[in-house]
Amino acid sequence: MRFAALPLLFAPLLAQAATLSVCTEASPEGFDVVQYNSLTTTNASADVLMSRLVEFDPQRGQLVPGLAERWEVSADGLSYTFHLRQGVTFHATDYFKPSRPLNADDVVFSFRRMLDPTNPWHKVAQSGFPHAQSMQLPSLIKSVDKLDEQQVRFSLNKPDATFLATLSMGFASIYSAEYADQLMKAGTPEKLNAQPIGTGPFVFRRFQKDATVRYAANPDYFGGKPGVDGLVFAITPDANVRLQKLRRGECQIALSPKPLDVRSAAGDKNIRVIETPAFMTAFVGINSQHPPLDKPQVRQAINLAFDKQSYLKAVFEGSATAADGPYPPNTWSYARNLPAYSHDPQKAKALLAEAGLADGFKTTIWTRPSGSLLNPNPSLGAQLLQADLAKVGIQAEIRVIEWGELIRRAKAGEHDLLFMGWAGDNGDPDNFLTPQFSCASVQSGLNFARYCNADLDKLISDGKSHTAQGERTALYEKAQQLIREQALWLPLAHPTAFALTRTNVEGYQVSPFGRQDFSRVRLN
Repeated sequence: MRFAALPLLFAPLLAQAATLSVCTEASPEGFDVVQYNSLTTTNASADVLMSRLVEFDPQRGQLVPGLAERWEVSADGLSYTFHLRQGVTFHATDYFKPSRPLNADDVVFSFRRMLDPTNPWHKVAQSGFPHAQSMQLPSLIKSVDKLDEQQVRFSLNKPDATFLATLSMGFASIYSAEYADQLMKAGTPEKLNAQPIGTGPFVFRRFQKDATVRYAANPDYFGGKPGVDGLVFAITPDANVRLQKLRRGECQIALSPKPLDVRSAAGDKNIRVIETPAFMTAFVGINSQHPPLDKPQVRQAINLAFDKQSYLKAVFEGSATAADGPYPPNTWSYARNLPAYSHDPQKAKALLAEAGLADGFKTTIWTRPSGSLLNPNPSLGAQLLQADLAKVGIQAEIRVIEWGELIRRAKAGEHDLLFMGWAGDNGDPDNFLTPQFSCASVQSGLNFARYCNADLDKLISDGKSHTAQGERTALYEKAQQLIREQALWLPLAHPTAFALTRTNVEGYQVSPFGRQDFSRVRLN
């Protein structure tokens, strides 16, 4: 009887000892998320390892408490006081054992390293702080001050209607000041990017580039222990292979499936298709600093030469709607009355002639090797653009560049035409405008059009200084008109976000913003 009872005693433990394997499309660039801007890196670091003062709940469409249980905003909008949760612990690993819970020192450290050029940690980030710079935080935030162990005050130089929402972005994750001190004293600050520490639902274990990232559940997570004991990102660039692994049960979730794979999976009784309209825009960034792309007529000609409907049918296979500007149509302040660029090769040729380029010119098209939600078939998409441009006299060479290298070189402004995509983090329209079209973002590298214009910059800045949605909408509609007139992008598509899961997966939801939450996932 005694031995017979043992399986019953241990059954709950065995049931909980489940590892969730997720097939992802690319390796993260690193784990110090403040240095990077790609969703791949945010998903592998901020989403699983880190927490922020506030979080954005996509289901409710609103900001909710994170590490801060509450906050107050002064009447003039210049002061934000955050009250931190009690007893939140940082991860304990073989390379770091925290001696205290989260406190105000950690918040102050996390922001001052990005804002203060004299901070010793400011120089450690080899890639800089692209989000903080493009969101203009150094000029916005006057100071970050510790009021006591559990209170922090942010003082701003001017009111900013987007400030709270910005704090929910991945780059605003809170780091351990104690761990940072340990690394700096040891002379190994670079380990912050390779051996991360956070307060999130999972604890980092190890990373093998282009193969796997392994995590363990954080039993002390303030949001409650995750429903699985382990998490593995199985890095699988080929979407077809991701689907095959899912069918074999090697992965329980497959991200960024091709539209054809979604249709195929829909007929498999062992697979569940999950979808939501994505708050994202796929586009081709046109480098306005590279002649002759610096001429508006040339950028307009590229828009007119492209057969967008054929592209959508071939690449997205009915899973996306046409993009006419930076915003998805469900964004408040979306300028519905702006005309889209039609497919008009003859008019494109006339504009090239007007720009002194009747005989055309040579350029390059950059794209990634593997598919993603915002670019399901990179090779085909680039070939379609190449063929359409050739019809109006533009000879474009396609260059396929590995994702991490592509991002690094594009941020440096080396590209001509760049297949890219952008996902809003929090539903605010500024989350598209400031990172992609502000002058500060040219310096940080996120503005892939490399366009700095005083009038556009003022519209974006003024839009953040107002709190009334109507006033902001009027400014943002003018900004969209200028962006269209200057043809800074070749807008492509607003995709549907899909994920494929095994039927034994419970609690997983697809975020319209591309963020990943595995803390509530369970395996039956």
